[in-house]
Amino acid sequence: MTDLASIHTPVLLDDCVRLITDGRQAPLIVDCTLGLAGHASAFLQADPQARLIGIDRDQEALTLATERMRDLGLSDRFTPVHAAFDSFSQVLDEQGIKTVDAVFMDLGLSSLQIDENDRGFSYSHDAPLDMRMDPGQSLTARDVLLTYGRQDLARIFREYGQERFAGPIASRLVKAREEGETPRSTGQLVALVDQVIPRAHRAPGNPAKRVFQALRIEVNGELDKLRMTLPQAACRLNLGGCLVVESYHSLEDRITKTFMASGIHADVPAGLPVIPQEAQPFFADLTRGAVKAGQAEAAHNSRSTSVRLRAVELIRPIPEVRKAEMMRSAMKSVRTGEGPRRRGRPKG
Repeated sequence: MTDLASIHTPVLLDDCVRLITDGRQAPLIVDCTLGLAGHASAFLQADPQARLIGIDRDQEALTLATERMRDLGLSDRFTPVHAAFDSFSQVLDEQGIKTVDAVFMDLGLSSLQIDENDRGFSYSHDAPLDMRMDPGQSLTARDVLLTYGRQDLARIFREYGQERFAGPIASRLVKAREEGETPRSTGQLVALVDQVIPRAHRAPGNPAKRVFQALRIEVNGELDKLRMTLPQAACRLNLGGCLVVESYHSLEDRITKTFMASGIHADVPAGLPVIPQEAQPFFADLTRGAVKAGQAEAAHNSRSTSVRLRAVELIRPIPEVRKAEMMRSAMKSVRTGEGPRRRGRPKG
């Protein structure tokens, strides 16, 4: 078996283990982003009575993680599930589970996806423009370049990649498509972006990195899935249970922060003399904002430099009316564009 520990260094591991296991007896944990089980195996090793459901939509990662758990002698307390994490409630229902004690999410790419050159996630190696976390889904990065209109391409580059030259890049891609020269590989896409971005305005690193990030987020629907999963997770927590999220992108962190704040603060107008029961806070802030990696970890693990770790604990039952409001708000955000997945029509 591949030495997974050598290719995957869990970010803020000690903090995550403490938040997940501290004060919880024999917790039932859901790791929504199992990956290579770096965090998950540490959770089970920290508490010999803990049990864990590991969700991942990448079957290869799931297989490797399952082998790792077996080699560590943790298989009897581990249940792997092949699914996207926005199927959270369905996964629990299929397992016959109503509530859990901890939910963990380590967002973004896994080490396996980064290191596999043929998946097209990296701009450092020439590979097909794929970028699917679940190879079983149909939409690929090349499909986006072939079918999205100029406005939608510009939108995803601007919103998901925070790319200053989103418009010119989108226009150049549409022109290439009209000429039958839509990029087929990561190398061709890098070359196209390199032609568009003026050298005087480039940030350090590869000029295409923001475009690659935006395409990956769009192909995998990452932000919409996060919006739909957070309320599902909160609604299935036991009292005293925790929700722990590691984000590496400002949009992911904003979604997480906004959702957690909705449960930390009373949902009433300022100055109201009496707070109704259904509007009272139901979360306690465990991290008091976002935890960042220290200098030592950042020097050892470059992936940790952008991490933002946030965690909350459920301190009272969430009223049914609030649960319904959370789900309605998540679905509205997906539909109305705080991260939409609108398909564009090719022009020309």
